Amino acid sequence: MVRNMEARDLKRVMEIWLAGNREAHSFVPATYWEANAPMVEEQLQQAEVFVCERDGVVQGFAGLQGDYLAGIFVAKCARSQGIGKQLLGRIRQGHPSITLHVYRKNRGAVAFYQREGFTVTAEAVEEGTGETEYTMVWQRDVFCNA
Repeated sequence: MVRNMEARDLKRVMEIWLAGNREAHSFVPATYWEANAPMVEEQLQQAEVFVCERDGVVQGFAGLQGDYLAGIFVAKCARSQGIGKQLLGRIRQGHPSITLHVYRKNRGAVAFYQREGFTVTAEAVEEGTGETEYTMVWQRDVFCNA
């Protein structure tokens, strides 16, 4: 079930965020993610966040700031089960276009977003990590409402 994040979900969401970043971004030192965790926790409380819950446990989440998708994160044990797709579907309901950034080396995420209709519109080096990231955009098809 996809629903809005509640305060009680924050600890689990942060666990998923930290583990997901360490796993998906092994090319960035783990200390970078650990140092940024307090700031991210604060931002999540100000953002529009959806969680996917199964059997009473949050298995993934997506965070937005306006039409900017800050990220979709799914617990390792729940990946490849359609949770990311469910979260993205919920986000699309309220947003005619979505922009995001993803590291070029995170090939799994890049492929996921491309399968979901996002296109790369720019490439730049992110200052904090020195890694190349793509800007990707999805636009609702005005003719098909998809």
